[in-house]
Amino acid sequence: MKQNNNCFILGGARSGKSHYAETLARKAEHESGFEVVYIATARAGDEEMARRIRHHQKNRPGNWKTIEEPLTLSDTLKRQASPQRVLLVDCLTLWLMNLLMLEDENRLHREIEDLLASVNHLPGQIILVSNEVGLGIIPMGELTRRYVDEAGWLHQQLAKKMDQVILMVAGLPHHLKGERNGKTNS
Repeated sequence: MKQNNNCFILGGARSGKSHYAETLARKAEHESGFEVVYIATARAGDEEMARRIRHHQKNRPGNWKTIEEPLTLSDTLKRQASPQRVLLVDCLTLWLMNLLMLEDENRLHREIEDLLASVNHLPGQIILVSNEVGLGIIPMGELTRRYVDEAGWLHQQLAKKMDQVILMVAGLPHHLKGERNGKTNS
C-alpha cells in the first residue's frame, strides 16, 4: 500500500539533481524518521568515473545504507522497500546505459517493464534521479540516439506514475507535477 510521496527528479549534468534528491531524503529522515537507502547504479569504467563515484560516496551521510545495483533495479527496490524507508536511486540514465551495453533487447525491456510495474506499488518513499538528455542536439551515433530515445520514453512513463516530477535547472527545482508548498501542479 503506497502512502508516501514518490519523486522523480530530472536535470542536465551539474544541474543539482543529486544534491536536491539527497536533501529530500534527509528531510524524510529527520522529519519522519525514515531510514535512507541509497541505490547507486554507476559502474566505474575508468578513473574519471571512479573519482565521481568517490565524490558522491564522500558526501553521503555515514548512516545511509548504500547498495550498488547497475542492472536489476526493480528487484532491488522490491527487496529494500518498507513503510519507514526512503529509497533514493541515482541515476536511471546510468542504469539504462548499463542495460543497453548488454546488447540484450529482451533484458532491457524486461527490466524497464519491471521498474514501471513496481514503482507505484512499493511501500515507503521512492526518489528517482535521472539525466534529461533530450534537450540537446540529436546525437550522430546509433547507440547514442537509441540511448536518448530510450531515456525519453522511460522518463515519459515514469512521469505519469510518480507523484512529483521536478526538473532541476542551475540548482533550482522547477516543479512540473505534484505538490509544492500546498499547491498542486499536474
